[in-house]
Amino acid sequence: MSGPVAIDRALEGRVAFVTGASRGIGRGCAVGLGARGGTVYVTARRTSDADPPEEGSIEAVAAEIDAVGGKGIAIACDHRDDAAVEAVFERVRADEGRLDVLVNNAFIIPNELTSGKPFWEVPISNWDDMIDVGTRSAFVASRFAAPMMIEGGGGLIANISSSGAVEYAWHVVYGVGKCALDRITADTAHELKPHGVAVVSLWPGLVLTERNEANAKKVRGLDFSKAESLFFTGRAVAALASDERVIERTGQALVSRALADEFGFVDVDGRLPDGPMHERPKGIGDA
Repeated sequence: MSGPVAIDRALEGRVAFVTGASRGIGRGCAVGLGARGGTVYVTARRTSDADPPEEGSIEAVAAEIDAVGGKGIAIACDHRDDAAVEAVFERVRADEGRLDVLVNNAFIIPNELTSGKPFWEVPISNWDDMIDVGTRSAFVASRFAAPMMIEGGGGLIANISSSGAVEYAWHVVYGVGKCALDRITADTAHELKPHGVAVVSLWPGLVLTERNEANAKKVRGLDFSKAESLFFTGRAVAALASDERVIERTGQALVSRALADEFGFVDVDGRLPDGPMHERPKGIGDA
């Protein structure tokens, strides 16, 4: 799976932080910000001491960021640990003295997410997985990011959400978490707007992540031919971070596909994907 080449230097001198960035949409967002010249801190639990670093590690993503013209900095962090999260933000403050962009992407996907099982048949731990590392971690990271952004006179917080915030999607807890995340977006935006900090939710469509790419041939009922690459929403985030009028969008849930039409970007293969899913087949297993 190839990533984007450098697009421009619109984010040179800007500092970004992407949570849950070792794989999937988080990786795509980190590389997308780096492709516009940004310094990008990436966190996740999976690390690698190998040279070159193993795929799926934050060190590998930091190297990708460097390769497209940005500066990638990998820091291991478990987003269930508030003290560890705070320490990463203090590291950013000490190293850079500023923070311009936060992408809240950290999320745990339990095996039961796409199983089609009703809520009374799935482990209660599904709640902890998707709400703690997902909704709650976005609140915590935003809590630590806000003071730096306020001090800097502005910034952008992008929460990776889903159309599941407004319609049934796979799993009760998934929908609850995404709905709550969009509420966090709206309410933090209300409080941060006077300080020039914009907060948005982003809704990708069906994404051909590493996980889905590995399972694409096994999954019946999903057409991946018009899916987004994991880098597509990264281009949406980079476009918003480069937009001097982004504060006008604060508090909104934005669709990555619609932003492509507005800002004129395409996916890494030159095509445009379908956009958010509205029909999700059940019982497809670990997709």
